[in-house]
Amino acid sequence: MNTQETTVTLDARGLNCPEPVMLLHKAVAELSPGQRLLVIATDPTTQRDIPQFCRFLGHELELSEEQNDEFRYTLIKGA
Repeated sequence: MNTQETTVTLDARGLNCPEPVMLLHKAVAELSPGQRLLVIATDPTTQRDIPQFCRFLGHELELSEEQNDEFRYTLIKGA
C-alpha cells in the first residue's frame, strides 16, 4: 500500500492547549514522509496552532474544517 493512501487518526477531542499539539508532534514523528494524519479536536485554538505547526515544520495542511463542534485537519507529512 502506498503511504499516501494510509491515513492515521489522532483523536484529540476533549484536550485543551497545548495537549493537541504535543500529541501531534509525537504522531507526526511516527509517520513516513507523504503519509496522511487526520486530527480530530474540540479545542478552538487548534484552528491557529495546527496550521502554524504545518507551516513551521514543512508539512502540508490538506484539509481544515469544522463539523459538529469538532475541528478536523488532514496533514501530509513533509520530507
